[in-house]
Amino acid sequence: MGEASSKITAKTGADDMIEITECPLSPERVIAKVRSSDCGCVVTYIGLIRNCSEGKPVLSVEYRDPNEDAKNQLQKIADEAKQQWQISHMAISHRIGKLSIGEINLVIAVASAHRIEGFNACQYAVDQFKQRLPTKKLETYQDGSANKRV
Repeated sequence: MGEASSKITAKTGADDMIEITECPLSPERVIAKVRSSDCGCVVTYIGLIRNCSEGKPVLSVEYRDPNEDAKNQLQKIADEAKQQWQISHMAISHRIGKLSIGEINLVIAVASAHRIEGFNACQYAVDQFKQRLPTKKLETYQDGSANKRV
């Protein structure tokens, strides 16, 4: 087995599947965490900071994890998805700090034998992330106003 092949199939520990970081996110790195030879697909979601929210032009979005509990909350979402669908692996990476338009704030990768389970589990994880918002979010608009979501 070649070096590249062993890197793709090497699994990281369960603790490595959930990540909160201030560093830019690499979708390819998150996909590599879940990819394995027993899976027929990897479904991914890449969340971006968009240029308009609440009808206003956005300047930046800041995510904070003051209680350092976001990783635990994301792990719960992944565990719930694994209980509901037959998926092999789920990785969730969420970027905190001040992000500009177009930057990636969330990557979710789900590996499963079949696409239906993968799509359903990925959608569930995205929906739960949006509902629970495990980090504090501050949108700053170009007009100088801000909207804090807790």
